[in-house]
Amino acid sequence: MPINVVMPQMGESITEGTLTKWLKKPGDTVARDEPLFEISTDKVDAEIPSPAAGTLGDIKVQEGDTVVVGTVVCAINDAGEAAPSTPAKQETVTPAAVTTAAKDEAVAAPGPGAAGPGTEVLMPQMGESITEGTLTKWLKKIGDTVARDEPIFEISTDKVDAEIPSPVAGTLTEIRVQEGETVTINTVVAVIGGGAAAPAAAPKPATPAAAAPATPAPAATPAPSASTGELLRSSPLVRKIASENNVDLKTVPGTGASGRITKQDILSHLEGGAPAAAPAPTSAPVAAAPLPSAPAKQTPAAPVSAPAPGELVPLSKMRSIIAKRMVESKATSPHVHTVFKVDMTRIVKLREKEKNKYEQRNGVKLTYMPFITRAAVQALRKHPIVNASMQGEAILYNKNINIGIAVALEWGLIVPVIKQTEEKSFLGVARSIVDLAERARNKKLAPDEVAGGTFTLTNSGIFGEQFGTPIIAQPQAAILGIGGLSKEAIVLTDKDGQDTIAIRTIQYFTLGFDHRVIDGADAGKFMSDFKAYLENWSEDIG
Repeated sequence: MPINVVMPQMGESITEGTLTKWLKKPGDTVARDEPLFEISTDKVDAEIPSPAAGTLGDIKVQEGDTVVVGTVVCAINDAGEAAPSTPAKQETVTPAAVTTAAKDEAVAAPGPGAAGPGTEVLMPQMGESITEGTLTKWLKKIGDTVARDEPIFEISTDKVDAEIPSPVAGTLTEIRVQEGETVTINTVVAVIGGGAAAPAAAPKPATPAAAAPATPAPAATPAPSASTGELLRSSPLVRKIASENNVDLKTVPGTGASGRITKQDILSHLEGGAPAAAPAPTSAPVAAAPLPSAPAKQTPAAPVSAPAPGELVPLSKMRSIIAKRMVESKATSPHVHTVFKVDMTRIVKLREKEKNKYEQRNGVKLTYMPFITRAAVQALRKHPIVNASMQGEAILYNKNINIGIAVALEWGLIVPVIKQTEEKSFLGVARSIVDLAERARNKKLAPDEVAGGTFTLTNSGIFGEQFGTPIIAQPQAAILGIGGLSKEAIVLTDKDGQDTIAIRTIQYFTLGFDHRVIDGADAGKFMSDFKAYLENWSEDIG
């Protein structure tokens, strides 16, 4: 029975695609996953693989035609029979396949390697709109043995900085992409062999990159042990500061989560004049200098706390694409903001009363974010237009409420997403917030955990501001900015109409919304219900 092949959806906001080229003709034999045709959308150009082995039957969409997602473009006949397979392109793993099966591991494909069958490790797609990534650091070197799911390199995109695990156990036999290089998704970055390492060709020279970390290429660096690579947790900024000041990070105590070395840790180390590693020679492999047995008199290295006046500092890859996305959002959505003042006294008292018992009972700290998130979910249930998004000339009313929560990192901003938040209890939301924030800071997020948001919360109030006017995360239609808590003298009116002045804990919330989708009246109703839910809190917190 023929199997229909349809125009795939290459991202949640994509509704159509243009078939640009047929790679097979009717009657040709095709193997499962062998590329059939090429398409182009506003986000990606891609080869689309066959869903089954068989013979290409009728072609229903011609080259150059633009059709909506789900349109049948051809049929594959005799799908149940084994057909002679044309050798598939080893380097091709289509974005469609990666988007559909997004995981927190590099996609692997069989490939040439050394001893034993080699497995190619690809640059993963870290979110549906991501088309490239920068390889910022190798955690292993050629010849190292790696376990399945053991981190082997770090990447940076506009959505996430992440450690990428090995898809298989084996030996790292080849490195094809150097630190600092930016490559498209599905590019082969390394090969892992199943047996002992065989001599590998010398890696190609690193391509200069403006945002490349100032770290030596892995081929010339002596082997750090697996444990060292895992224990020395730090951001690209920390490693850059350490490199510029010749500091061996093994000498810097980390105070962050899981012993992570923070920016403040490295700056405090420099200010204290702690012994630093010897400068690296220019023509020999870099080796960490042993610490002197007795303190040596030396001039402390100058702290690198900020760029010097007049210094031109290139944008990091993440910062560059964040800038692009922010400009695109402002150009796409007519932003309107409305600010509401909410009396949080009831919740503040409840939290102070329950926080210690709550943490002992549930193993998670009781913060204000679960209260705010739950109130937002209840308001979004009543006003689904605020949870909607613009798609072409139509409005998509999202089936689920997927709350994105912005997390500030030392090297940028990331927005992990709590999927189907409407189905979670207060405790479930609290655990999800803590879990996602912790893994975001430690580069442990999966690709699908930074995609698919329908509404975003951003808490800039932790820095002391009363309120802000945040930019909408496309293709969403709204974002809620959270201001800081403060005490104010306000007028209270009792049931008899008598006014009194009282000290209350107040918090300002700003709804930024896309005026193409949401009218001011809808925004006001949403915020009124959000405010009422918080001020009259009655939900069991678990």
